[in-house]
Amino acid sequence: MTDTILTFRHAMHADIPAIVALVESAYRGDASRIGWTTEADMLDGQRIDPESLARDIDADNSRVLLAERDGELLACCHLQKNDVAAYFGMFSVRPTLQGGGVGKLLLAEGERQAREEWRCLRMEMTVIDIRDTLIAFYERRGYHRTGVHKPFPYGDERYGLPKRDDLRFEILEKSLA
Repeated sequence: MTDTILTFRHAMHADIPAIVALVESAYRGDASRIGWTTEADMLDGQRIDPESLARDIDADNSRVLLAERDGELLACCHLQKNDVAAYFGMFSVRPTLQGGGVGKLLLAEGERQAREEWRCLRMEMTVIDIRDTLIAFYERRGYHRTGVHKPFPYGDERYGLPKRDDLRFEILEKSLA
């Protein structure tokens, strides 16, 4: 599916509705089951809201990176600079395109921007630690599990409505040096 050139750009406020729709379609509800990144068996509710997305777009040392083909939004991620590391999150690819290479290209572009524009030495992310297939995807791209866990924010509906009581995050990282 990557036969046509992708373009990358930073999101603007006008992009918020399309980004929210993309992120929700990649992770929540039956539409997300088309792709392999679905969290529909673990979580209901929202994955992102327009207000927090606007804060990410506006924050210092933060950007929401978009991947487009012929002006059509295909994928996005959030990058946040934290000293010598960059945080990578909100990684979303249109479910019908997952497995076609778009996500790999966006991840590589995010790493390039963190390394070359922010001079970050590593990329970090949090992943729900029972998501073995997703963690394996990142491991094939040079990330490793740190063994450092963070609790899932149960009771905070901004992160979704858990369907299970064993959710927690693990930090993955990759050297960009």
